[in-house]
Amino acid sequence: MKVNQLKAGVALSYTGMAVSNIISLVYTPVMLRLLGQSEYGLYQLVYSVVSYLGLLNFGFNNAYLRFYSRYRAQKNEQAVRGLNGMFLTAFSVLSLIAFVCGIFLSFHCDILFSGEVETSQISTASVLCVLMTVNLALVFPNGLFEAYASAHEQYVFQRIISLAQSVLNPLLTIPLLLAGYRSVSLILVQTFLTVCKLSVNVWYCTHKLDMRFSFRNMQPKVMKEIMIFSSYIFVNMLVDQINWNVGKLILGKFRGTAEVAVFAVASQLNQYYINLSTAVSSVFLPRVNRIVAAGKENMNRELTGLFCSVGRIQFLILFYILGGFLILGRYFISVWAGEGYEDAYAAALLLICPVLIPLIQNLGIEIQRAKNKHKFRSVLYIFIAAGNLLISIPLAAVFGTVGAAMGTCASLLIGNGLIMNLYNHRKIGLDMVRFWKEVIRLLIPGAAAVAAGAVLGWYIGIQSITEFLLAGVGYTAAYALLQWRFGLNEKEKELVLGPVGKAAEKWKILRAKALREQ
Repeated sequence: MKVNQLKAGVALSYTGMAVSNIISLVYTPVMLRLLGQSEYGLYQLVYSVVSYLGLLNFGFNNAYLRFYSRYRAQKNEQAVRGLNGMFLTAFSVLSLIAFVCGIFLSFHCDILFSGEVETSQISTASVLCVLMTVNLALVFPNGLFEAYASAHEQYVFQRIISLAQSVLNPLLTIPLLLAGYRSVSLILVQTFLTVCKLSVNVWYCTHKLDMRFSFRNMQPKVMKEIMIFSSYIFVNMLVDQINWNVGKLILGKFRGTAEVAVFAVASQLNQYYINLSTAVSSVFLPRVNRIVAAGKENMNRELTGLFCSVGRIQFLILFYILGGFLILGRYFISVWAGEGYEDAYAAALLLICPVLIPLIQNLGIEIQRAKNKHKFRSVLYIFIAAGNLLISIPLAAVFGTVGAAMGTCASLLIGNGLIMNLYNHRKIGLDMVRFWKEVIRLLIPGAAAVAAGAVLGWYIGIQSITEFLLAGVGYTAAYALLQWRFGLNEKEKELVLGPVGKAAEKWKILRAKALREQ
């Protein structure tokens, strides 16, 4: 049953990711047109502020899994119940704190959003702040039950719940938008789905997984250990919030909600790009931990080989998407987002280009954690976030959406592109010179394909769906042919030819069987 859960969970993860992205791509332009640029920008601005209260989670979900596994291995059921009680208490207290803070913010929206936000929008911002706070407060306790289900490897249940939420959200929201409820309808539906999700999770964990709680003899020493473990996770959460939300806050202060909406569209496209990077590297996490645990003399050489192999595969996929967006993105945004979002193209490119480096190296993060050397990354990311803030403020004030993206781009390039590569090479033991030599072998034919596609796009003009598809097919063909001829090594070619050969062989067998039956 365990194996089936794992396989089905992985399959549903990819299915859920695909469905969620497809729904978002279809739903977003509808929402943008029904809300309008200013209203959507206001929603994103308030969301950016309230989402900072989510940092009160402190990464406790990951901590719970670690300590649950320890007590379960010891077969200490009483300790598990005490852990459940301690985390439920902690999450409830944090939920209450988040709620109080959110309500306080809602009463001071006039101060919080002073600047370029119109006075008529302040009352709407206050209502949105209250509703988002209620939704966030419900998310905190839900994290405990999700972590408990994960500890029991109930992946199928969790993926089905997430998939249902992705499907139901637009189905329930669009009728409300059409009825005129505007941005309030977005958070009303999210809150309703959060209540449903919490209710289902509580029922499933208590009735199906026999989850029990004990509120006696909760150990402060264990809580202290949990806080220390969660501290670096918290730092990463804080940095992510700053890097991907600070641009909206700065633009709301200096340029208004319309600019916030444009930046939000660019950020959403960047998030799609980031999500794709985990599909390959996550499969190799157990192998990384086994290599480190074995502690052989050639450990770093073996890790470097795996790091290079995974990085090359990620680069093939991500650079292809980046090149396609460079060629086709301007027309895509004009059709998808509509009029008034033209600057989202340049902003999205400025966000996507620097994250290409950490995304093709994200297996290195797991290698750092496996070696227990991830503290430096957390500290470095604090400086990256601070640099992002300092650079983005003057640039956003002068250049608007593009300026905010420029600040994020510069800080990420310095932090991820230079410093983390030096750290991986000198302290983690990964041969980064070899890594970049391997990547450059793919970069040259990839860049040639992008150049060919750009020339084709310029020649065609890309002013219609037909021209868009023609340029996309031409670029894809050039990318595939050049990478096959000059970029891919024999092992990578085998990864492509292997499944094709098996499919062809299976087809021959089925065809021969059909002929015999005739």
